[in-house]
Amino acid sequence: IIFRGLKRITGNNYVERSVILAIRNDIAIYSIHTNLDNVLKGVNGKMAGLLGLSNTRVLSPKEGILQKLFCFVPLREADAVRQAIFDAGGGNIGRYSECSFNVEGMGTFKGAQDTHPFVGDPGKLHQEKEIKMEIIFPAWLQKRILKAMLSAHPYEEVAYDIVTLANTHSMTGSGLVGDLENPLTETEFLQRLKSAFKLELVRHTALTGRKVKRVALCGGSGSFLIANALENRADFYLSSDIKYHEFFDADGRMVVADIGHFESEQFTRELLNEILREKFPTFAVLKSEVQTNPVQYFF
Repeated sequence: IIFRGLKRITGNNYVERSVILAIRNDIAIYSIHTNLDNVLKGVNGKMAGLLGLSNTRVLSPKEGILQKLFCFVPLREADAVRQAIFDAGGGNIGRYSECSFNVEGMGTFKGAQDTHPFVGDPGKLHQEKEIKMEIIFPAWLQKRILKAMLSAHPYEEVAYDIVTLANTHSMTGSGLVGDLENPLTETEFLQRLKSAFKLELVRHTALTGRKVKRVALCGGSGSFLIANALENRADFYLSSDIKYHEFFDADGRMVVADIGHFESEQFTRELLNEILREKFPTFAVLKSEVQTNPVQYFF
């Protein structure tokens, strides 16, 4: 509800009044607006499910949120350390899990006289056959990954490196693109769109006369992804808050449809309800039925 920073809470508008009511009634407000927009199974995933899309993937994956851990482990302990990192969430690449790369080599070290090395003797140079393992993980798991690795690692002082990657994260980013199991005519797809999202009208560009197989979408304001939809060879792109001149960007190569901001995100309550009931099966979940769309239509 707090879309912009609050400089005062005086009750002069609906946001301030809502915050005052929440404070008076000890209610916590947890806002996950952008978070839920940027995961594959979030708002866009819910929209895709309503339209029957399969083979879904992020339309514009984010860069710079993947990291790679390099660590050096004695041969006999490598499996245990690797598994601990996997259990902490490392090693996931797209729809593959427990991914790693491992190279055997020779490590050297010499501990001070007051050290307690796992192998070798204090004050003496030691050589040990080790595995250098490389494992990718999302940046937000860094503390958990390091804790798991250090807990499972036998060395008193662990040698490791963490680097940030320029790779995109295939499960995180803006928009979504997927395929219809059976292609539809553009008119048939518009009818499916109206039915699935309970729409009275749809603003769209001129129909191309081609079948609709690949559909790209973005809940909320998504005109910034029109170029991405074209790059992914979408036949149809649906979103909202598309300006007059932005409709020209379709250039006859696909249909662009604006279904309304609220209309595109209207099923978020159901999505959150499903997530909470799955994660907290013994927790009482109350789903609001209040209609908050400020846009009305006259027919």
